[in-house]
Amino acid sequence: MSLSFKKLRSRHLRLGRQGENLACRLMRQKRYDILCRNHRNRSGEIDIVARDGGILVFAEVKTRFITTAARPAEGLTPRQQLRIVDAGTRYLHQLGNPRTPHRFDLIEIRLGPWGPVEIRHWTNHFSAASLRYYRRSMQQEL
Repeated sequence: MSLSFKKLRSRHLRLGRQGENLACRLMRQKRYDILCRNHRNRSGEIDIVARDGGILVFAEVKTRFITTAARPAEGLTPRQQLRIVDAGTRYLHQLGNPRTPHRFDLIEIRLGPWGPVEIRHWTNHFSAASLRYYRRSMQQEL
């Protein structure tokens, strides 16, 4: 018996919210200030916006159950990274200070039946510069 789309979507959103809650807890333990969650603008969505000292951090959270063979980080495609970079840039412009030091982190969470099994935090996992070639190839396709 298959689950309905609505139930699958609901399960997916709960998993994401659970992962984001764990990621925020980790970031607070590391003394980050959480500024906002699920920030949306025309360019995309940023899971967590935080401050690490004087650096603004845009964090993407990927969560999977350990029963899934693929690592959560494998779900972060270059296209998605590009959307996050564009959303972060737009966020900085909305603040009126696009030269603020910032970085893009990835937090990967693997869950077991009784909670988190593994949490990895990659600081400065991707950047606008690292996606320059991908952006150029996308523009050439148009």
